[in-house]
Amino acid sequence: MNCAVCGNPLLLARAVFHCSCGVFVHAYCWDKHVLQAHQPPFEIGTLGLSGEFRVTETNTEETPSEEIVSASQ
Repeated sequence: MNCAVCGNPLLLARAVFHCSCGVFVHAYCWDKHVLQAHQPPFEIGTLGLSGEFRVTETNTEETPSEEIVSASQ
């Protein structure tokens, strides 16, 4: 069996992640799989000394219902 991300074989007695979508990936390929396959919304920003998070860029996509409401207004 091969990793769904890098295509290399999954070795016995090594950590393998089984995703809820059904694929098996190496532990070190997990982050790449989640970002590529599932594309969760996230924000990029900076963290101040007081612990305040300031957003500089977002990766949220509008759902079709939000697009329709936006277009009708």
